[in-house]
Amino acid sequence: MGQPSVEEQLAYIKKGFAEIIREEDLRERLIQAAREGRPLRVKAGFDPTAPDLHLGHTVLLRKLKHFQDMGHVVIFLIGDITGLIGDPSGRNTARPPMTREEISRNAETYKAQVFKILDPGKTEVRFNSEWLEPLNFIDLVRLSSRVTVAQMLERDDFAKRFERNVPISLHEFLYPLGQGYDSVALRCDVELGGTDQKFNLLMGREMQRDAGQAPQIVAMTPLLEGLDGVEKMSKSKDNYVGINESPATMMKKLMTISDDLMWRYWEALTDLPVSGIAGLKQEVAFGRNPRDVKLDLAEKIIADFHPAEHAAAARRQWLQEVSEGRIPENLERIAVEANRLNKLLVEAKLASSVTEADRLIKAGAVALALAPASELTTVSGPADRLAPGEYVVRAGKKYKLVAV
Repeated sequence: MGQPSVEEQLAYIKKGFAEIIREEDLRERLIQAAREGRPLRVKAGFDPTAPDLHLGHTVLLRKLKHFQDMGHVVIFLIGDITGLIGDPSGRNTARPPMTREEISRNAETYKAQVFKILDPGKTEVRFNSEWLEPLNFIDLVRLSSRVTVAQMLERDDFAKRFERNVPISLHEFLYPLGQGYDSVALRCDVELGGTDQKFNLLMGREMQRDAGQAPQIVAMTPLLEGLDGVEKMSKSKDNYVGINESPATMMKKLMTISDDLMWRYWEALTDLPVSGIAGLKQEVAFGRNPRDVKLDLAEKIIADFHPAEHAAAARRQWLQEVSEGRIPENLERIAVEANRLNKLLVEAKLASSVTEADRLIKAGAVALALAPASELTTVSGPADRLAPGEYVVRAGKKYKLVAV
């Protein structure tokens, strides 16, 4: 097979992006690259602020892979210098500083994890300390002179903090400058990022113009909702799926997502083209059980990070537990202060609100028993009080060991 046409590349690459600035520029850049016989240089930056990646992080990795599939050069950029500053995007306070040792340790784990999706032979792994660390004070002054304080305060997160008199440190202004300079140093054609990164990504375009380079195309993905379907996937919100978690754990978590959210995951977390996803929706419309489509999704996602036979085994185990009504093993234990059942469900993250908890209870979808338990009893009173102890609690398809 030869190189896909520009239109074929665009159709494949566009899937899952919320905004491309500008799509016509991307088309023109693809035409130019084909004419010159050179691949595009496409980068996404990651600050190694935690040792493990979750599925939310892999959305950008998968988009890098799609460019890689089309024969372009992808750059996995580790922000070992910008990570020391901390990205202020979407923050209402400054990020706590990290040490070089923490950054280096996390960066090593990132390198091992990303090649579960990217082809190591076709990926440039770079650290922005290569070009940011040698900058002297005069260089920093020159970089800073390109942006006004008024421009910085146009950022939604900075503007909100300024209005509320929440401190903004000067070093936080340096983050978008550092990220913008990354694009100059790497001579990027395209930079990928989340929609919350728009200001930083556009900074790269401006800095490239100043440096006499063609401004990069900016392609943004929407933030991936976590398992609750509401908040951005995050470890701090306990609504995440870690790519290093066991296949069984990943399967249990993924099978708790709603049928609506399932389609977002198909789009953001798999290589299935838009036409294929439309076909699955049609199958469900004509009677296929959405649960089976969700099982296919979960198995496909797990197989990206574990051997395919382990993903298949996790599927069989989940089906066995559900069909036999078995209580899963190794339940997550969580201690709560609430003893009223509806509030307990919220605190244990088995329901997103008291209203949802009441709805689940009234629908007969909540059952519990003192631990250890082999059989659960359905409950019907939202305001029932539980005596102190450890309970196995099921809400819908979710199970937890709850200490009251």
